[in-house]
Amino acid sequence: MPARETCLAAVDSRDARFDGAFVTGVTSTGIYCRPSCPARTPSAANCTFHPSAAAAQAAGFRACKRCRPDAAPGSAEWEPRADVTARVVRLIADGVVDRDGVAGLARRVGYSPRQLERLTLAELGATPIGLARAQRAHTARLLLQTTDLAMADVAFAAGFGSIRSFNATLVAAYAATPSGLRDAGGPSEAGASGTGAVGGRLLRLDVRLPVRPPFCATHLFGHLVATGVPGVEEWRGGAYRRTLRLPHGPGIAALTPRPDHVAATLHLSDPRDLTPAIGRCRRMLDLDADPVAVDALLARDPVLAPLVAADPGCRVPRSADPDELALRVVLGQQVSTAAARTAAGRLVARLGEPIADPEGGLTHVFPTADAVAGASAEDYRAPASRRLTLIRLAAALASGSLDLGPGADRDEARAGLAALPGIGPWTVEMVAMRSLGDPDAFPATDLGVRRAAAGQGLPDGRALTARAERWRPWRAYATVHLWSTLDHAINRLPADPEEDA
Repeated sequence: MPARETCLAAVDSRDARFDGAFVTGVTSTGIYCRPSCPARTPSAANCTFHPSAAAAQAAGFRACKRCRPDAAPGSAEWEPRADVTARVVRLIADGVVDRDGVAGLARRVGYSPRQLERLTLAELGATPIGLARAQRAHTARLLLQTTDLAMADVAFAAGFGSIRSFNATLVAAYAATPSGLRDAGGPSEAGASGTGAVGGRLLRLDVRLPVRPPFCATHLFGHLVATGVPGVEEWRGGAYRRTLRLPHGPGIAALTPRPDHVAATLHLSDPRDLTPAIGRCRRMLDLDADPVAVDALLARDPVLAPLVAADPGCRVPRSADPDELALRVVLGQQVSTAAARTAAGRLVARLGEPIADPEGGLTHVFPTADAVAGASAEDYRAPASRRLTLIRLAAALASGSLDLGPGADRDEARAGLAALPGIGPWTVEMVAMRSLGDPDAFPATDLGVRRAAAGQGLPDGRALTARAERWRPWRAYATVHLWSTLDHAINRLPADPEEDA
């Protein structure tokens, strides 16, 4: 939590940079708000500050209907951090409590449920179940206001165990019944959508993904499209589209960059996957980063300063599926971007799960690690040593001996990767950067980084690594800025195939 004086100043100036860092509880109204809420500034004496929406709800406050604090960008604190609390926050955002309960969450991080409760209460002002309940309330509101699903289906999809708890939680969170929320219409972060169904065809939902400004989308979306796997990813209608492997079935996400948000159209096999789908898209696009803090530090370096000024708010292109990205990094060892796409596309065509795309040309979900572990020479034509590396990595991921998911211990994951034959420093750093979300990962041996560094008059080898010490803890973002200087497809949005036709 920022100091009280900082919080008061942020509320007084309606500073959107602090949205997600804390919420303001107003004792005179019983409402909690974002720091940037446009409503009249409350008296300082009536302000209490809470580290999360869940903490404010636990203290008896309900969400402001004007600024929708439950829909603010996620706290920028949790993605960079690697400690247990940060891992817990990422796992809850992925829906682990809804699927496995608090006991399952505790097992993931090696704590007892009671230890975990004490930890989250101390740092977040709420228990794991309180955090999950606040998330369920937000998911339920989105489903109520963007679909015509029956109330019982909404409650089930949002993760509630009973209609009674569904009703009680929404009344406590929003001072409105489920039917009242539906009658109120779509909130600022959601748009009208198709109706879909719980079973059979895909359910469509249109959602706004809030983003903390500034936001430079060109390099982010350019990278994702230029390295996209045929059949799994495409650029169509001004949107980056990709298939998703979700807990209850396959899905599709279409993500369109806007100046202050990302417009997301989600096609889901099961509405219970709305929460993990949103969370995975946010992580892939690095939407919960703190660009002001990143840019301020990197701009101190005279070499990076003009790059930061030219492209403020760069994000690190990550992945919606950490295992998939790790396998693709191995597929890309010592080959060009085009060759890596071709190899991955061939693997997908042979081993991927087919999917029907209602609005585009996507054909498959990327194969599971278990499927890749059993790949033959026909499935993946490459030098024997690289094929063996791929299969070893896939086997480690499939067995669970290597965890790259949102709750992974980054140090353990790095050590596990490095222990596999055929996995060198470049692969470890690229996986750390894009699968594990380590903001300080630095692939110093990457050919693009070396070329970009030379073009900026920076040294090579160990001297570059030493120079990069001044960029900590944001070396992954420095990498993106270096890549941005190259004449490469990752740095521009492609022409739309529909427009070319």
